Amino acid sequence: MLLHPTSLPGPYKNGDIGHQAYRFIEFLSSSGFKVWQMLPLGPTHDDKSPYQCMSTHAGNPQLISLDWLEDKHWLDRNKIKLAETDDNYRLVCLEQAGSYFYRLEDKLTEKNLKKFKKNHQNWLDDFSLFMALKKKYSQTPWYQWPDKIRHRDSKALETEREQLKDQINQVVFEQFVFFTQWHEVRGYAKQHNVELFGDMPIFVAKDSADVWAQRKNFLMNSDGQMEYVAGVPPDAFSATGQRWGNPLYDWQYMALTKFDWWKERFATQLELFDMIRLDHFRGLQASWHIPARDDTAINGEWVEVPGQELLTELNKTFHHLPLIAEDLGVITDEVIDLKNSFNLPGMKVLQFAFDGNNKNPHLPHCHHPDDIVYSGTHDNNTTLGWIKNKSDYDSEFFKNYLNIDDLSDEDYAWSAIRLAMASVSFMCVLPMQDLLLLDSSARMNVPGTTAGNWSWRFNWEQLNPETVKHVLRFNSLYQR
Repeated sequence: MLLHPTSLPGPYKNGDIGHQAYRFIEFLSSSGFKVWQMLPLGPTHDDKSPYQCMSTHAGNPQLISLDWLEDKHWLDRNKIKLAETDDNYRLVCLEQAGSYFYRLEDKLTEKNLKKFKKNHQNWLDDFSLFMALKKKYSQTPWYQWPDKIRHRDSKALETEREQLKDQINQVVFEQFVFFTQWHEVRGYAKQHNVELFGDMPIFVAKDSADVWAQRKNFLMNSDGQMEYVAGVPPDAFSATGQRWGNPLYDWQYMALTKFDWWKERFATQLELFDMIRLDHFRGLQASWHIPARDDTAINGEWVEVPGQELLTELNKTFHHLPLIAEDLGVITDEVIDLKNSFNLPGMKVLQFAFDGNNKNPHLPHCHHPDDIVYSGTHDNNTTLGWIKNKSDYDSEFFKNYLNIDDLSDEDYAWSAIRLAMASVSFMCVLPMQDLLLLDSSARMNVPGTTAGNWSWRFNWEQLNPETVKHVLRFNSLYQR
């Protein structure tokens, strides 16, 4: 099941990893699901995109459960004057809880905090200072900060650490709470035989602690100026391509350091998840370099990168590397060879299958057992929305493939779900929107746009008991 925690029900502006996350795990287990897939968990910018986070390690404080804090008696919401639906409500609650937390005289809590800080020191020190500075400078990006701070003058940073001590401690508290809560959620999932499936964006946001603190890993000058930025060429999602604007990696420098930055990044993700999807996997074979001055991604070029060396080094470092390659888009033989040389599962998406070509690799009869099949991803329309929009696919071919006709759109959507579940692919992933038979209004993201994304949420009343029966039957029928 694909569902980001922000989409869980609840009274606040977004879902979190509190009680509803536990109820969701129980639902998955009772419905025969074995894996909960989600989007990246990092702290987002104002656009809320989890693919442009301010850290590759930190958790999003907006996902912290306030109920958990109340259960610990670290939070008294009666003293909070904001409405629960206010954008700042959760952050104000966290500040109150943090203030109380640091007044505690609890040796076990102090010991756990000290251990957390030690285990995550490689990123936590820079991230906590980065976020404190973001607040000081009214959330402006680091490349607009004063010269000495932007260029990380050691004396200037030491002065800031001293002056911003309280704000830094608050950030550390939030990360301590996030990781503590997450480990409890993961433990509960294990008790219910549900694995957690994470998502790692291949690139990082320019305005992030990683780029500010470890600039040598990226193709930019000391002021943050870039000659080229990341993205993808024109494809099925966009006629002008996607200009993401992320910094590109200085792979030559990374190779000299034996890819230490990547090793640290994977270590954190493996602490959080049982398996990881590497978004835009083809970027480990070659990345699309777009002139930074261009407004679109059309005039880019593919530049090869040492993905073979990186993956070799990662496999030496981690005895178990449960990676899934997001191998969608412009895929060449070289990308396929890289994926196959490390025996990585790839992705098939049912919504890409029905263009009338009976050799389309996304068609179920073309799937392989080591594929993962999706009815749709977070970047796709919902399956019902896709069914309704006949311009998105060859509807006659779709009906012929199913060998059925004259069904309602809802029944066709169920038939598509069943088709995915019947695939030989070793894993089938269904977005929650598809299980609820929701239309395009429940779409999570429209690639190439920035407004109105990442905000969809469900409620339990939308779940039809007959739906659970259907899924249980299909899980049994197709040995899922």
